[in-house]
Amino acid sequence: MRLEGLDPVIHERVRLGILGILAQADEVSFRELKAALNVSDGNLASHLRLLEERGYITVRKTFVGRRPRTYYRLTEEGRKRFLHYLETLTDFLSDVLGKGGSS
Repeated sequence: MRLEGLDPVIHERVRLGILGILAQADEVSFRELKAALNVSDGNLASHLRLLEERGYITVRKTFVGRRPRTYYRLTEEGRKRFLHYLETLTDFLSDVLGKGGSS
């Protein structure tokens, strides 16, 4: 069983959720992420800031009328890291389930 490949930046409920949502969409707004993850503005903002600082996501800010809108998308590097994380987790779970079922 190897857990070293589980990226600690991703291995957190909100950040894992953010990356999972962004992996399925081209671009997602702050409002959509907040609703999907059921978190506060401050909590979501801190996780998004960390992901941006580490190069997992990019941010686009715009206005709709006079209202600011912020959109997020995965970077290529972020997508690679997320897929690697999922592969590592899948391998880990396969080991656990395989060994658990043979006793």
